[in-house]
Amino acid sequence: MHILLIHQAFASLDEPGGTRHYELARDLARRGHQVTVIASPVSYLTGAVTHTQTGSEDGILIRRAYTYQALHRSFVHRVLAFMSFMTSSFFIGLSVRNVDLVWGTSPPIFQGWTAWMLARLKRVPFLFEVRDLWPTFAIAVGVLKNPLLIRMSEWLERFLYRHADRVMVNSPGYVQHVTELGARRVELVPNGADPDMFGPVDGGRTFRASNHLGQNFVVMYAGAHGMSNDLGVVLAAARLLEDTPKVQLVLVGDGKEKAGLQAQAAQMKLTNVTFLPPVPKNGMAETLAGADACIAILKPIDAYKTTYPNKVFDYMAAGRPVVLAIDGVIRQVVEAAGCGVFSPPGDPDALAEAIRRLARNRAESEAMGQKGRRYAEQHFNRASSAQKLAGILEEMSR
Repeated sequence: MHILLIHQAFASLDEPGGTRHYELARDLARRGHQVTVIASPVSYLTGAVTHTQTGSEDGILIRRAYTYQALHRSFVHRVLAFMSFMTSSFFIGLSVRNVDLVWGTSPPIFQGWTAWMLARLKRVPFLFEVRDLWPTFAIAVGVLKNPLLIRMSEWLERFLYRHADRVMVNSPGYVQHVTELGARRVELVPNGADPDMFGPVDGGRTFRASNHLGQNFVVMYAGAHGMSNDLGVVLAAARLLEDTPKVQLVLVGDGKEKAGLQAQAAQMKLTNVTFLPPVPKNGMAETLAGADACIAILKPIDAYKTTYPNKVFDYMAAGRPVVLAIDGVIRQVVEAAGCGVFSPPGDPDALAEAIRRLARNRAESEAMGQKGRRYAEQHFNRASSAQKLAGILEEMSR
């Protein structure tokens, strides 16, 4: 079977960002399927050009489509980047021959339109994957405000749900939403992690030494530094933790808000916060090994209660306890696993207290981390997700 995936934010293992699709596509290729990915040369996380040439990796053919390079300038520039990829990926997609199924993914939702058009022109099934509830999240966080754009985006969302042969979601919290808006058949292939990618790496000594972290209790956030991530709350918690010695907060990643956060931390004269550049997925094992606990945080918005953030599963696979400032379905996972401490979103006092609890009880923290790894191996192993996805695609193409 030849699968065509349209994915602007597709990231390989040597790039920072989520690699769910690389790992799933690699598994499909290993099963004997042909996988072609049309992706952007611009990193969705950093905004920098990372790859420009078509190439094959792990049996996956990756073709790069022109994308306007201004993801982090403003919302208008971001939309222009989305629209440029939507158009250029369509014309590249037309040239891909003998396709048996087209797989589209959102966000950005505009590439879903490209995937649908290509599927219909090629007369093959269309799988539409929902990775977050766009435009609902964009409206809730205040990024999308224009009434006309809201109406157009909501129309496109409903159109894609109704016209997809199947809708795939990565969180059980999304099922009701997509069903109510017209999805006919919904498949859950949850986010997860490959535990084999997070094996022991010298106890984190190399990472700690290279970043001068010593014997501190290191609490790490690894991921996007965007509006939704609410990292200002982490800085406020760091201020409250100044009375707790040997606790260091390390923020790894990049995004539109990073420069502002660094300026804010400097203004607050925080000495217990370290900012580090983004790390490719194949370097995350060493990075997370250098942490004693890890933070997952989003703004206190009801819509975010539906999410299964990828980073939580990476933390669990790495055997690190989770300081979870996100309510909802992911809280249910962390509590079922017994692998972390919940902190109400938007509350720096509660976040600081959760970190103090783990720092004062290192044995408890380590036990939580090991529980999380075992739970991820049993319930959120990427291999299981890949097997389920392969079954869905094979059934669709019959």
